[in-house]
Amino acid sequence: MLNTAMSNDFRQTFENFRRTVDQMFGTLADQGTDRGPAASTFSPVIESAWTDHVLHLRAIVPGVAQNDLKVSLNNNQLVLEGERHRPEGWDRNSWTQLAYGKFQTAITLPNGLDLEKVSCRLHDGVLDIDIPVSEARRPRQIQVEVGSGDAPKTINAAETTH
Repeated sequence: MLNTAMSNDFRQTFENFRRTVDQMFGTLADQGTDRGPAASTFSPVIESAWTDHVLHLRAIVPGVAQNDLKVSLNNNQLVLEGERHRPEGWDRNSWTQLAYGKFQTAITLPNGLDLEKVSCRLHDGVLDIDIPVSEARRPRQIQVEVGSGDAPKTINAAETTH
């Protein structure tokens, strides 16, 4: 799909989406362990894959229950909200390298997706999100017809000048 002439706009939109995800990862990388509350806040890792028919997003949300997870669409953004709770009894005299707390992540989606048919599936600490490409944006084959012998076989440059 990305090699077709019709997909240049789609490719540019996908590049904008990729940059948004890269910026998000850059923000996460800046949250060092010695920077206070930001270091202890959970934020899911997100990855993406693209086919001719669907955009696949995957959010890694270990320990987040279905009731503590909300997925919504706001304009052209997919918003993930939720909370990863500390285990019971881990409030005092505990030490962990895991992050807990409320999180919210917004991902700007590329144009050309069918936002009415988004599907989400939570399994084994992974949230899979599939967003179909709209029919109008999918690549299609254009049939080449064989013409009759009536058309001229060559174009005379003298005939085309005025």
